Amino acid sequence: MTGWNFKHGYFVLNMRKSLSLLIIIVALASGAAIAEPQQRTKVPRIGYLASASGLGPLEEAFRQGLRELGYVEGKNIAIEYRLAQGKLDRLFDLAAELVRLKVDIIVTPSTLDAFAARRATTTIPIVMAASGDAVGTGLVASLARPGRNVTGLTVLARELSGKRLELLKEAVPRLSRVAVLWNAANPDKARDLEETELQARALRLRLQSLEVRAPNDFESAFRVATSKGAGALFTLTDALIIAHQSRIVDLAAKGRLPAIFSEREFTEIGGLMSYGPNDADLYRRAATYVDKILKGAKPSELPVEQPTRFELVINLKTAKKIGLTIPPELLVRADKVIK
Repeated sequence: MTGWNFKHGYFVLNMRKSLSLLIIIVALASGAAIAEPQQRTKVPRIGYLASASGLGPLEEAFRQGLRELGYVEGKNIAIEYRLAQGKLDRLFDLAAELVRLKVDIIVTPSTLDAFAARRATTTIPIVMAASGDAVGTGLVASLARPGRNVTGLTVLARELSGKRLELLKEAVPRLSRVAVLWNAANPDKARDLEETELQARALRLRLQSLEVRAPNDFESAFRVATSKGAGALFTLTDALIIAHQSRIVDLAAKGRLPAIFSEREFTEIGGLMSYGPNDADLYRRAATYVDKILKGAKPSELPVEQPTRFELVINLKTAKKIGLTIPPELLVRADKVIK
């Protein structure tokens, strides 16, 4: 009887050990099964840092690019928008705020925005949607190998200055003096002005610099342009210029100044002409950088890409309003004519 009790107790003990071991295995497996979906459902956060006052069609183009790659805002990706309302000091504060939020990537619309983000972090990847001179400003070491935490797309601002001046001279054959409106508070634009001056000399055009630093500078700048006999207007676009595009277009029309811009949005609201990259295409392509970085690519090894699509837009209604006849040979080359 005693032998039977010993064997029975031994059997029960083994059963208890086996049951305990089984419970532990099941618990570990369940925990792993729970943890795995939690890891898979981690939603990446993108910081969007801009000098602008609000969001518009270009930001929608960026979101469209994300959707085409399978990212839907509010579902499997989050975007933290930070807009500086045209205030430079606020821009740097917002860049630091995004760094404190530990966003996965910062997307910037312009060189100045990228510069603010780069000053705030050397580790969080930064994607430029439409930079100016990223090499000259030190944002990247080269277009082929950026070498740092910044990459993205360039708009070839300086390279296209000569082409815009050519188009302006073709539209106004007797043109000799061009007023150049630019934001002197933006360090990137001083280099743009130098390049534009070189191109102007080759075309036998004289430039008149119209420096602005704040919104209340525009009226006085246009008064100087008309008083000194400027025959046309050329803009070096940045966030300040874009934020006040309606005002600039109205002032150009009031002064009967034929104007050329780099963004088609200016022409669509009443500017005379625009020539430049298709910005919506650039913003959509910026989404591919976000996708690659989220999948493990290093920004230092992703080459900075250049525009592939350019467009000339002419507003005939504006031409008529300011008493200008656009040559037919120029009209036929336009990608879009607003009538």
